[in-house]
Amino acid sequence: MPPGSLARRLVLRLFPAVVVLVLLDISATWVMTRKMSLEAWLLQDIFWTMVISQVALVSVFAWVLISGVRSGLASINRLSQEINQRSIEDLQPLDAGGLPSEVAPMVAHFNDLLLRLDDSMQAQRRFIGHAAHQLRTPLTGLKLELELMLTRNLPDDVRERAERIKLVTDRMIRLGQQLLVLARADSSTRPQDSFVRTDLCEWVRVSAAEWIPLARRKQIEVNLFAPETPVWVDVDSILLEELLSNLIDNALRYGTGATEINLKVGANPPSLSVEDNGPGIAQDDAARVFEAFYRSSRVGVEGSGLGLAIVREIARAHGAWWSLNSQPDFPGTRVTVVFPGPRIGAKLKRQE
Repeated sequence: MPPGSLARRLVLRLFPAVVVLVLLDISATWVMTRKMSLEAWLLQDIFWTMVISQVALVSVFAWVLISGVRSGLASINRLSQEINQRSIEDLQPLDAGGLPSEVAPMVAHFNDLLLRLDDSMQAQRRFIGHAAHQLRTPLTGLKLELELMLTRNLPDDVRERAERIKLVTDRMIRLGQQLLVLARADSSTRPQDSFVRTDLCEWVRVSAAEWIPLARRKQIEVNLFAPETPVWVDVDSILLEELLSNLIDNALRYGTGATEINLKVGANPPSLSVEDNGPGIAQDDAARVFEAFYRSSRVGVEGSGLGLAIVREIARAHGAWWSLNSQPDFPGTRVTVVFPGPRIGAKLKRQE
């Protein structure tokens, strides 16, 4: 048996206990046959004494065996628990220390697979971020040229086509911006390093004010409900700005018939809710709206399908939880993000 193998460990753990049990059994038999007068014993007494002693011996042996096996498999159970507690973004190698030699090669190959998978995902994210960044410059130039073109006197058909091209260009610029935000919110890029302690109440008051003119043009009132005392959270202000923008934009874009959007800040635990009194989201769509590029067939408004996916990734990057409530439980749509509170440098992760 090679050193460090599971079989060797079990033998070393069980052999002393088995030797002790055998010696006890031999000692009990010797006492019964050598030191005790069998003439004073009935045959039935001898039978039940042997039965009870053998049952006790087997029970102790079973306990020793089970304890030894559990002790030998403790390192494998620890590895299983480590894998179970990992989040879906954590692709770091597993700790192979203390594992039996039969299991160590499998863990080594699994770690190699995790490293290659992590490299592949990192390369994919870098490509998306670089591609989105490189596309934004020419698209911005194209948008500027179209805006200059539309300031001139143009035939009606040419103006209509130019406006359609400008609309598509705006959509592509927005998509590129969303892809960049997704790359920035990726937990593997450690957005926690740029966290700053922020008063959530004051921050929402300032950031939401930019959306009031657009909301009023759509005859929608924006209301803020927040405590008078500060609610401190550790956040990346750029990512949080994108999170709030996507939630308000979704409420304005898809809340057909809505008359108000309510922004609510909670103190214990720190939370941010954006709710509207629009038509709500169907139950079969509610389970999938946080998936990237998912768009319901019931929605007649154009979009990229990335808004709530970005909200999910930014919440994950902040170690936050999120939830969605809609009809029939809520008259409209409400998205809530619950923050873990001010814990700078805690390397928070949301467990799935």
